[in-house]
Amino acid sequence: MATVTKTIRKPAAQLRLPIIPENGDTPAVDKKDAVFNDPNFSSNKTLPVHRWVPWIAGFSSGFVKSALDGFLRKKGTVLDTFCGVGTTLVESILGGHNAIGFEINPYAALASRVKANAYHIDIDEFTSVIDDFRQFYKKMTSSKYKPYSAPPQGFKTRALFYNPLVLHKVLIVQDFVLAIEDDTLRDLFRLAFASTMVSYSNYSYEPSLGRRVSAGREEIHDFPVAKAITDKLADMAEDIAWMQEQMTPNNLKVQIINDSFFNCRQHLPTESVDLVITSPPYLNNYHYNRNTRPQLYWLGYAQSPEDLKKLEDMNFGKFWQTVRDCERLDLSFALSHTGIQERLQTLRNLNKEKGSYGGNGWANYAAAYFNDCHRFAEGIHYVLKRGGTALVVIGNSILQGVMIPTDEYFGKIAESVGLELVKIDIPRATRVGNSIIQSDVRVAKAKSSHQLYEAVVVLRKP
Repeated sequence: MATVTKTIRKPAAQLRLPIIPENGDTPAVDKKDAVFNDPNFSSNKTLPVHRWVPWIAGFSSGFVKSALDGFLRKKGTVLDTFCGVGTTLVESILGGHNAIGFEINPYAALASRVKANAYHIDIDEFTSVIDDFRQFYKKMTSSKYKPYSAPPQGFKTRALFYNPLVLHKVLIVQDFVLAIEDDTLRDLFRLAFASTMVSYSNYSYEPSLGRRVSAGREEIHDFPVAKAITDKLADMAEDIAWMQEQMTPNNLKVQIINDSFFNCRQHLPTESVDLVITSPPYLNNYHYNRNTRPQLYWLGYAQSPEDLKKLEDMNFGKFWQTVRDCERLDLSFALSHTGIQERLQTLRNLNKEKGSYGGNGWANYAAAYFNDCHRFAEGIHYVLKRGGTALVVIGNSILQGVMIPTDEYFGKIAESVGLELVKIDIPRATRVGNSIIQSDVRVAKAKSSHQLYEAVVVLRKP
């Protein structure tokens, strides 16, 4: 990962921003001009602590580390406004910084909290409980033991989530986990189960959660559930020992806030953060909360669809399904000479014959998204210290065949609330997003000239 250099802080007038052609095609992106390396999350899958929880999106740990090295020369406070499963937080405390994360999804918030605080765990005590689990599981599966745990009543799926043999084993696991008295150790086991639970179910991520048979895979009738969980627990124990070796005695503060960043004023004082490293949900309609339904129900965070609806209402931007039938949604802020209104109107006029599947529904979705971008920028301005920096990773989008330069628009929105737009960097000139740009039903197919990319919008509070 390349080190971030001071040359990134150029006067705003000298910025080299993507130029958006009037026909809406994607600008040519020169990757060699990028200061940051690719922030793609996939490299985390084999790294200590980061490998604990599979996640559909997020930062690479190397991206975060390079950002910390480049923008925090001494101990400071780092904030991730959409912290997911905690990559920014883990790298921040490993680097000797205080860390704060906001996350609306309670499963992801659990993962962040467990990972960021793992270096406090007593390894001997943890490994002892793992041994107890092995003995308990072996004894109960070799007897006529009837688990007292039960599947969550509100969790409904079109097909059996677990076949009977697998379900029996899962419920034995639940009995043991519920009996662990220490909250911290219990959460490690809960996370080990939650991060593996889909792998022995009749569902899979493709990348959205769906039935295995729909993806051409066979159902799972039996599975070594205990091995999957103990393998994960062994990884955790190994990584905790590694983490403790990396950490020097300190009084670092880690705070994971299970709430929307839009409520940051209720949780944080103004000008309390040195560096923001974050990535909001992209304008691609990916439903993070719906794709963690199994974890939310089995961990006890959801009992009914109403609980998921609350998370949906808190989401950054409104989902297309929730705004497509509205007559018209407009921007809640005034910002001239940006092209946002014009692009929205172009989108709104497309495919009117498709009704809610046409351009108006997608224009409503984009307008709601940029309204939240404005609220997001105001929140960054509130929390950042003067001279502090925010690095916002964001991807462009293609709706109804219309390219939406989200990075450029967000940069202009940030300027309008008093932040300085330092630079827009393109570390990832090509990314995959066919679920949103190639659908025959919901959107017009993308032109061959269109290209999805990922940008780092660098902001500074003067």
